[in-house]
Amino acid sequence: MSRKFTKGYFVRGQFVADGSELDLELKRELKGSVDMSKTDMKRESDRLQALGEQLLTLNSTLFKKLVDAEHLSEKLVITLEDAKRITNFEGRRRQMQFVGKLMRKLDEESVTAIEAAMEEQRKPSAEATLALHQAEQWRDRLIADDDALTGWMSLAPQTDVQHLRTLIRQARKDAQGVKERPGEALRHGKAFREVFLLVRATLTPNAQPDPDEAEEPSDE
Repeated sequence: MSRKFTKGYFVRGQFVADGSELDLELKRELKGSVDMSKTDMKRESDRLQALGEQLLTLNSTLFKKLVDAEHLSEKLVITLEDAKRITNFEGRRRQMQFVGKLMRKLDEESVTAIEAAMEEQRKPSAEATLALHQAEQWRDRLIADDDALTGWMSLAPQTDVQHLRTLIRQARKDAQGVKERPGEALRHGKAFREVFLLVRATLTPNAQPDPDEAEEPSDE
């Protein structure tokens, strides 16, 4: 009587019979890895399309740097320019799908360069950071020293000096109130913030207002 061989295969030196529990488990794992791979591919595709959409908001200086470094193909640049002109919802949606298709053709170096450019745009410029620090220094000097007001008026003679004096007096009063309550955490009042906002608006008149600096209730 001839011997009947069991059908199967070897995995890492181990024989796996067709239909066995181990066979079914391995096939489930394999199917899971395939599904995960498809999921990863979809996620990466969506990420690149979203990154392409963000390119529409990139400032001209950083965009030009990417073009000059050949991180953006000529076709992608033209497609993005066309997308800016499309106002129809469906037309724009199709255009952005095409942007995503072109983004997927970029090499990893170019994608990394685009992400770096977007991150650079999100960070405040060195000039903006310097202006912020200068505004903070002027605020502290104005509140701490009467002579600082003379220096400020020389720098910004258009300032409403009476209004600024009122804010300074109130900021000092608020600070004195805290000193008279030992053990309390330092909490700056509304006048303290308004002196800063006035100074910063003078030093950087074109700066966009920060939503985090919206007027808050006084600490009084």
